[in-house]
Amino acid sequence: MPVRKPRGRKRPSHRRAYLSIALLVLLAGSSITYIYLNGYFPGGSSGSTTGTNDTGCPTPPISSSGDIFACVKTSQGSFEVALFPGSAPKTVANFVALARSGFYDNLVWHRIATNPAVIQTGDRLTKNAGGNRSYWGTGGSSTTVPLEVSNSSLHNDRGYLGMARGQDINSGSSQFYINTQNNRDLDGSYTVFGVVTSGMNVVDALASVPTYTNPNGLYYEQPVDPSQAELISITILSGG
Repeated sequence: MPVRKPRGRKRPSHRRAYLSIALLVLLAGSSITYIYLNGYFPGGSSGSTTGTNDTGCPTPPISSSGDIFACVKTSQGSFEVALFPGSAPKTVANFVALARSGFYDNLVWHRIATNPAVIQTGDRLTKNAGGNRSYWGTGGSSTTVPLEVSNSSLHNDRGYLGMARGQDINSGSSQFYINTQNNRDLDGSYTVFGVVTSGMNVVDALASVPTYTNPNGLYYEQPVDPSQAELISITILSGG
């Protein structure tokens, strides 16, 4: 009868190795895509977010650049922002003080625009979606801040926060906007003081709320249903 040869170890197939490499590349690509879509930590901030807090935002990382993190809670969900006190100290200090005082509680994103592409809030006249809609967008706080545009590396790009103002360039108060597309033609005229670091999908949802679209009509660019565009609260998570 024939002699059986002893069984040796099977060599790993090249196909299995190729599949493993492809899987690793796919996972890495997915991670990069997630970071891109949901923002990033600018200005030298480092660390990763782990867990969530009672605001619905991720626990902020420890910032090496002194950035301040805040959670913005809305009717469409919550998102997190990083504020830049190193670039816009007066604007950020005013924003933090207003947030901590409850000024931003229960307001409306009263302007949802496409040109420039922004969503805007911070008008006390929109409190609880009340008052006369004809005056929405004209109110502010009792404090004003000057234009701060010394940092040329900050732009009105998608996801970045800017301070709204009147005709006077130093009339910034409480109203602010978030760019939903790149709007670099606004650079130099408005203070850029923060960026969305997670939850940009919530900002996009607010930007998609139906609005009045007749430029010559009442309530132009205001949400038809304010309950879909509520600013519930802004909570300072760290720093400041």
